[in-house]
Amino acid sequence: MKVILKADIKGVGKKDEVINASDGYARNYLFPKNLAVEANNENLAKLKSKNDSKAFKRETERKLAEDIAKKINSITLTMVVKAGENGKIFGGVTAKEIAEALKNEYVIEVDKKKIILNETIKNLGSFVIDIKLFEGIVAKLKLNVVA
Repeated sequence: MKVILKADIKGVGKKDEVINASDGYARNYLFPKNLAVEANNENLAKLKSKNDSKAFKRETERKLAEDIAKKINSITLTMVVKAGENGKIFGGVTAKEIAEALKNEYVIEVDKKKIILNETIKNLGSFVIDIKLFEGIVAKLKLNVVA
């Protein structure tokens, strides 16, 4: 019997996947626990429209990420910080501060978790920072840290 899974089931399949299950397993376990529905024409049509809307939304997000990446690649962000005589910064420049500066100066909202910093920036100078916006789309932000 063909069924459409409504949840991930270990060893059986993932959510929204069409699988072949034995009649007894489907009727006695999957249907009563509301883990699956029968794969009839109506349910298959619903699944197809759901998948189409997911694909459209994903494509829209990807295009938006590409536009943001183009903007970020052309930006040189300058951050003014307090520093000692030898170029050491008091504190440091974190991903959160970079995200806030992008939002305030260029009206570009980037989640701080997407900014890839191996460690907090603790020295003055120029840096190139990767920002992972979407799967396969990484923007490179030029950052100048000055006293």
